Amino acid sequence: MKNLIVGALLFSCTGQVNAQSLNLRADNIDQIVKAMTLEEKVNLLVGRNDYLFGGYEEQDTVPRVMDPNISGFTQAVSRLGIPATGLADGPAGAVVVTRPDNKKSYYATGFPIGSLLACSWNVELVETIGQAIGNETLEYGVDVVLAPGMNIHRSPLCGRNYEYFSEDPVLTGKIAAAYIRGVQSNGVGACPKHFAVNSQETNRTEVNEIVSQRALREIYLKGFEIAVKESHPWTIMSSYNRLNGPYTQENRELLTTILRDEWGFDGIVMSDWIRLRNTAAQIHAGNDHLQPGEQKQVDDLLDKVKTNQLSIADIDICVKRMLGYIVKTPHFREYKYSDNPDLKAHAILTRQSAAEGMVLLKNDNAALPLKGVKKVALFGCTSYNFWAGGTGSGNVVKPYVVNMQQGLNNAELETTGNLRELYARYLDYQRIKNRCDRGKSHGYYSEESDIQEMPVGKDCITYQAKEADVAILTIGRQAGEGKDRTIENDFNLSEVELKLINDLCDAFHALDKKVIVVLNVGGVVETASWKSLPDAILLAWQPGQEGGNSVVDVLLGKENPSGKLAMTFPVTAMDHPSSRNFPLNGYSGQRGSNGRENVDYTLHKEGINIGYRYFNTVNKPVSYPFGYGLSYTEFAYDAPVVKAVGGGFKATIRVKNIGKTAGRESVQLYVSAPAGGLEKPACELKAFAKTKLLQPGESEVLMFNVSDYDLASFDESTQSWVSAKGKYLVKFGASIEDIRGAGSYQLSKEFTEKVNDVLKPTMALDELKF
Repeated sequence: MKNLIVGALLFSCTGQVNAQSLNLRADNIDQIVKAMTLEEKVNLLVGRNDYLFGGYEEQDTVPRVMDPNISGFTQAVSRLGIPATGLADGPAGAVVVTRPDNKKSYYATGFPIGSLLACSWNVELVETIGQAIGNETLEYGVDVVLAPGMNIHRSPLCGRNYEYFSEDPVLTGKIAAAYIRGVQSNGVGACPKHFAVNSQETNRTEVNEIVSQRALREIYLKGFEIAVKESHPWTIMSSYNRLNGPYTQENRELLTTILRDEWGFDGIVMSDWIRLRNTAAQIHAGNDHLQPGEQKQVDDLLDKVKTNQLSIADIDICVKRMLGYIVKTPHFREYKYSDNPDLKAHAILTRQSAAEGMVLLKNDNAALPLKGVKKVALFGCTSYNFWAGGTGSGNVVKPYVVNMQQGLNNAELETTGNLRELYARYLDYQRIKNRCDRGKSHGYYSEESDIQEMPVGKDCITYQAKEADVAILTIGRQAGEGKDRTIENDFNLSEVELKLINDLCDAFHALDKKVIVVLNVGGVVETASWKSLPDAILLAWQPGQEGGNSVVDVLLGKENPSGKLAMTFPVTAMDHPSSRNFPLNGYSGQRGSNGRENVDYTLHKEGINIGYRYFNTVNKPVSYPFGYGLSYTEFAYDAPVVKAVGGGFKATIRVKNIGKTAGRESVQLYVSAPAGGLEKPACELKAFAKTKLLQPGESEVLMFNVSDYDLASFDESTQSWVSAKGKYLVKFGASIEDIRGAGSYQLSKEFTEKVNDVLKPTMALDELKF
């Protein structure tokens, strides 16, 4: 008996030693899962936020080497060699601030916003920017950048559109895939977000987005599908909102049936930064990781398992996926990060890249590039208080921001001193007034976004017209997380701004001098009522920390703008069908579900009629169409060819620079489906390509590949993707309204691909008829 007891004790001790010596590797994940306790598993599925957990007392859970100011962590299990990993916000650059053990500030490069990147129509450029962002993520000791943002611009009033790419899912998906490939080429992860239909910021954590299955498949999910299949992101972030009933974080049909079973996603899903919800439903749905993490979530998961409300099998599936993510990370590889990425090189990149996504909306009589200009009358508060990016979690802690005045001075152009002093005093006064009125700073959302444009008297403008060679007016708009935009004084210009444009044009044109308007905005603004007045309009977006230099490079012709609109500029905000079902007052009230339409629930009655799909189909006039953008040179298109290949077609067209300045041209491939079958838009974007920098007289042949699946629409009656047989018209466009070549593709047999019948609307939609 004594020998048996001794043997048992030895066996027990040996098992403990083996468990303690077991360390995570890429090839022993199943063994690690078996060795983990329930508490360890649950902790791995819950993020780590020490303010919510109550301090830094557990030293091995979040190593001090990590920055507590980044967005979040996954928890460590030191016993099994499982490190903590760090997650930093994006998408315009890695958000890293300080280290707990020193007082140094850690800046990241402020890159151009998503809207500008999409307007470049250049996947190679976006991949290069992704590489730079990924490098800074890596060298600051972070494992995942929470980017890109890729929700559809359903409405120009969404406060967070600046982080997103486009109203079109193909452009969104292709640009996002390039961004993700660039980031992940560094051995760090990307996290596309917010999955799915995070279409408004009003009541964003509770609103129930009610969308038809067809609109979901064709519009809101398609971009994510393209990104998943073409770039294989390590992670995806589920959104705050409900979708056709359940929260997306608790929706198994979304996170498992579609994302994993249909698309083949093999990474982890993490929640957006919400606190305690139905943890059992989230884990069962396939939401592997709950952020930002609090003890209540840990306790709730443990209770759900112990009371048989959540199976250990569901826990183990998510734990296995978490371990599969962790073994790819720099912290697992024990990468010795430098804390010193090449910010100077990245500043050069952001300066150059910003110019390519700026859109030249107007350029009468070759007003731009500026010639013979020595002194500039620089108007507009935003000229001196320039917006590099938007507000909220997408805001990067940048080392500096170059404003318009600095950009002009850097180019050895003089700005009138008295006007500069006037704006400086006004801005100081407005900042003090805002702090006094508010009692404290907005902080996260930027109090400076509340500064109203300064009225300027006619006498002052007349004097400036005599002093300066040209007037430049910068009109700025700021928006971001947590609040949608309003129509008045936000989408629309204010009375002060409109009067300023009128008075400037009157005074400067009277002396045969030009007026240039620069739009330093994160989203679409109204242009139809005033665009006839100035000589040129440059849509600069929010172009990153080198913004003032980038804008001036374009104004002087050092860079030829080649951006084209990734979203429609309507005549009025209400011209969008979605505006009939969107919160129009910028409401940002409390959570709740008491039946407020467009606040507690939003009916997507416009269906697939988003952006150009609607405007082009019903021939409704717009201010500037989708795909539009001018250049300092001209391009000719010829030799369009469309040739059937296995399961689709290949199209080519030759683009030649017939102007006098080197430049790039983006070509958009639109397809019109044959009559009959499902009702479809007049045409849809199916592919795009951009030339290299073409010298005058130089040409390039661009190629486009489109599959039969790419042509398909979603048939709710059969739960299938369907491409009807017949003749498809293929159009090569400089914009949706400027078609330069055409061909056709004959599909001899109907294409179908059946999918799962999921995500049905829980309320009647009564979709609008157009």
